[in-house]
Amino acid sequence: MDNSGKEKEAIQLMAEADKKVKSSGSFLGGMFGGNHKIEDACEMYARAANMFKMAKNWSAAGNAFCQAARLHMQMQNKLDAATSFVDAGNAYKKADPQEAINCLNAAIDIYTDMGRFTIAAKHHMTIAEVYESELVDIEKAIAHYEQAADYYKGEESNSSANKCLLKVGFYCAQLEQYPKAIEIFEQVATSTMDNPLLKYNAKEYFWKASLCHFIVDELNAKLAIEKYESMFPAFSDSRECKLLKKLLEAHEEQNSEAFTEAVKEFDSISRLDQWQTTMLLRIKKTIQGDAGDLK
Repeated sequence: MDNSGKEKEAIQLMAEADKKVKSSGSFLGGMFGGNHKIEDACEMYARAANMFKMAKNWSAAGNAFCQAARLHMQMQNKLDAATSFVDAGNAYKKADPQEAINCLNAAIDIYTDMGRFTIAAKHHMTIAEVYESELVDIEKAIAHYEQAADYYKGEESNSSANKCLLKVGFYCAQLEQYPKAIEIFEQVATSTMDNPLLKYNAKEYFWKASLCHFIVDELNAKLAIEKYESMFPAFSDSRECKLLKKLLEAHEEQNSEAFTEAVKEFDSISRLDQWQTTMLLRIKKTIQGDAGDLK
């Protein structure tokens, strides 16, 4: 479908909105309904933005929503301003990731000022995802996931907080920041093991913490596994715990073949994901003379 007519209409609406904004600032405009003209201009910018979206001109749509947001701020309509900044961010995500982040940060500033921390946390997550997938800046993604987790915790949204923390733990381990990753995985495991609906997931988080321990130090891994079994007896019966014990034995004997065989046996029943495979390879490379593959 050809939406070029929509784009032309949007450009015309933007020009009309600009005129209204300029006239509202004049002496006569101020005397004769300056605020009313600003409100009309806001509506025109929003309509133009939606037409630009139909024409898939995402940058123009983002710009139009930003214009509306700034006018809402001028009129102290904070909630409308925040909504417009979010709309701008969502449009810019398709064309200019950094500008999307700028708009979402502007919305977050408004929401936190209003005490709406749950929605601010949601937008921090969105920014983290943009850093992950578009800008590939993992350190910044981690910072925004941590901020989101803090806000969720403050609002007692523990499940959402844990979701963000797990992302932090996942990336910290990838970046070889193992102590921080261990702390996070243990924290999330402890918070879920007493929850009847979530306790099944605790073994997964203890397993991930154990892998991080194992990379750092074999003895620490052994002590950590014993601690996790004591804290959460169901972990003892898990396939993950049994695998860890086989790996510890193979590692003590510096037997890379036994290590590989144990991993292959586990993987044949429960497929290992990329993160787990990476961690296991890092452990295996600490065995003397190992070439470092799990095949």
